[in-house]
Amino acid sequence: MENIIKQNEIDGLVRLVLGDFEGGKNIDAVNIYNKPDKEEVRHLVDHLFRLVFPGYFRERKVKIYNPKNSFAVTVEDIFYHLNKQVTMALDFCTLRGTMTEQDRIEESYRICKEFFRKIPLIRSYVETDLLAAYDGDPAAGCYEEIILAYPGLVATTVNRLAHELYLLKVPVIPRLMTEYAHSETGIDIHPGATIGKYFFIDHGTGIVIGETAVIGEHVKIYQGVTLGALSTRGGQKLSGKKRHPTIEDNVTIYAGASILGGDTVIGENSVIGGNTFITSSVPASTRVSIKNPEMEFRTTDNTLKKEEIKQSEEWYYMI
Repeated sequence: MENIIKQNEIDGLVRLVLGDFEGGKNIDAVNIYNKPDKEEVRHLVDHLFRLVFPGYFRERKVKIYNPKNSFAVTVEDIFYHLNKQVTMALDFCTLRGTMTEQDRIEESYRICKEFFRKIPLIRSYVETDLLAAYDGDPAAGCYEEIILAYPGLVATTVNRLAHELYLLKVPVIPRLMTEYAHSETGIDIHPGATIGKYFFIDHGTGIVIGETAVIGEHVKIYQGVTLGALSTRGGQKLSGKKRHPTIEDNVTIYAGASILGGDTVIGENSVIGGNTFITSSVPASTRVSIKNPEMEFRTTDNTLKKEEIKQSEEWYYMI
């Protein structure tokens, strides 16, 4: 009798929860087979790394003597699965309800072709990022170490791949790609961010780069840097507007700096010191730093000694 009562109670709870699925909420999506798959997108990123860095990342399940045969299989496999995910994603966001199933199939195929045509360009940019990392970090032992171990190169590479899909107006998938990199590296770069050649992220944890940020060439950024919006109170009304700063060529931004606002431009050849907070433009060839901080020392008898921290090029690092 007790078991029957419990079963009836459980059945009632099941009806309660399932009934709530019919409430028309935005979080309801009972059909699980017409949505992009988060894990599938992560696998796509891993496979794309085999094309960007051939020889460094490989499919261990497949044993092929001729590497070119393996790469050919990889290209076809990525195209097939990317095409499948993009087709489903095209039913999302601003495109929802405006495309027939046949339209989505044809548009997805076109997008995937355009994306694959961009692979050589993406790889040329990644090559410059690798050179910038090696040139900018005396701790780098070799190129192989950077490719296999540096989170900054991982995050930047994923962004360069996702950015091309973003430019092709693919919903959802570019963000899933960069959020995968974010979860793996602690570096959050929106796929809309435009990044020039020779971009180097040193250490990287805690970096945030917003959607409309524009970064020039030969830019170096340290951990904890934010290139963010000055305010997001306008919500969706701000969508599509320039909300994040522009960083011109040959700029170095040290740890913990925050640079905010769509009208903010950091001029070329400038150096932004650690822990600075910037909401207005900085002229070219400018050094920006916070006022000399002061350290306090207290001995066991509570004697106080103060000492100003001497600023130097090394002071900016704060690591």
